[in-house]
Amino acid sequence: MGVVTLGLRALPFVAGPWLRRHRMVGQLGRFLPLAIMVLLALHTAWGHAQARRALPWAEAAAIVLVVLLQWRFRQTLLSIAAGTVVYMLLIGL
Repeated sequence: MGVVTLGLRALPFVAGPWLRRHRMVGQLGRFLPLAIMVLLALHTAWGHAQARRALPWAEAAAIVLVVLLQWRFRQTLLSIAAGTVVYMLLIGL
């Protein structure tokens, strides 16, 4: 197991030069992180709404605020903090 784990962790470093040459890998590198973050945010928002037995309005409002602040100011900490505060205020109402 240790050899397999070490091999899997070393693989990106060994295959890095080969991967950088391929166009498809570059496209995935630009698209995939955003897609994964969107899917995680939607899954989390839906799960929290189901736990509260409500429609995901508070989650949607917080996500929209985070996206708008990030798009406008490009300050990740500001976006996350504002989204968290708005979400907590909305579910507290």
